[in-house]
Formats: sequence, structure tokens, C-alpha cells
Amino acid sequence: MTYTELVNAIQDYTENYESTFVANIPVFIQQTETRVYNTVQVPALRANKTGILSTNNKYLSAPSDFLAVYSMAVIESYGTANETYHYLLNKDVNYIRAAYPTPADTGLPQYYAIFGPATTSNVVTDELSFILGPTPDAAYTVELHYYYYPESITVAPDGRTWLGDNYDPVLLYGALREAYLFMKGEQDLVTNVEAKYNEAMEQLKRLGDGMERQDAYRSGQVRVPVT
Repeated sequence: MTYTELVNAIQDYTENYESTFVANIPVFIQQTETRVYNTVQVPALRANKTGILSTNNKYLSAPSDFLAVYSMAVIESYGTANETYHYLLNKDVNYIRAAYPTPADTGLPQYYAIFGPATTSNVVTDELSFILGPTPDAAYTVELHYYYYPESITVAPDGRTWLGDNYDPVLLYGALREAYLFMKGEQDLVTNVEAKYNEAMEQLKRLGDGMERQDAYRSGQVRVPVT
């Protein structure tokens, strides 16, 4: 389902073409996307980026669209036949501070923690950063596999997203729920739409957190039984 098809369906289901209602349809859809993406970890939520660690600098800036980590790896001999991945373990900041208390504690990083907002020219930004332990003793390549919010279907250039193409019922019923709340619709109507949305979410969760996670390497990832 494309964005145009979704907007038309919302108007047809609600039989509401009033200008203020139509202007708020993108809000209904974006609220639904946020709700879905914080409930099920579908493949579209994954991103992968590489960067370079600074020698003798224990801090690493997170990507601007970063929300949470799936994995972080330091790569030795990147791009060569001897390329080796070393996956870092997630720890608390206090653990890394206690284990590597001085600037002289350098080496191949083994641990990472989310440190807090990054700073640029002594100005705190709204982007996060990581602290590594031990402090890198060389300019290693680092690979971050992480969770982020994908582009909303409301602004996608072609009006298509993974969710719209692969499982549009959650978008439709979720947006209809928001639409009926906006319209102050009858409670039984809101309840029925909510039930359809929850049914669709159960099916999507079975796919995203179940079938696509059965071979996950680490048990810390969200994973539900598939029946």
C-alpha cells in the first residue's frame, strides 16, 4: 500500500473529507508508525554503518539517526585478507571507568557503553555518544549495527516503505484508530478498530520478533516463540 492509497483508504473508511481532518492524516499515520516501531523490531529498523576510531580517544559519536544498538565490532586489518571482527560487550559507564581509569589504559577495545549526549565545540547536542574500554591504541575501523526509525511513508519519495509494502494492515487500522479518536467517534467503533489493529500487530510480531529471530546469535535480542 502506497501513501496515496493509505490516505484514500482512511478517508473512505471514515467517510470524512473535511479539510482539517485530511490535513491531520499524516499525523495519524506517523503516530501509528512510532507505535509499531516501538512494539515490533521489523527488518526495516536495522541500519549498518562503519567509521574510524580516533587513537587515544575513548569516545565515539553515534549516528544522527541512532536509537539503540544491535551490535558493535572493532575490525582489525580492515579490507585485507586478515580482516578480523571483534564484537564488543555492552557494559555500564561505571564499569568501563572502573576497569580503565587512566588515559594510559589503551588497547583493542573490548567493551562499550552509551555515554550520553555528544558535545561539539563545548556545546551539548541531542545526539548520543559511546565510551569504549580500553581506549583505542590505533585508528581501528568500527562497525555499528543499530536500531533507528526508518523514513515515514508520509515523506518517502515514492510513497512506499517496508511496512506499507509488506504489512499494511497495521498502518491502516492504527491510523484509523487515531482518526476516530480525532473525530471523537463512538467508543464501540474505536474499540473495534483497536481490536483489528491488535490482531494485525500480533501477526506482525510473530514475523518480526519470532520467525525472523529464530537464529539470532545472542539471546538478549527480542524473540518470541513461533507456533
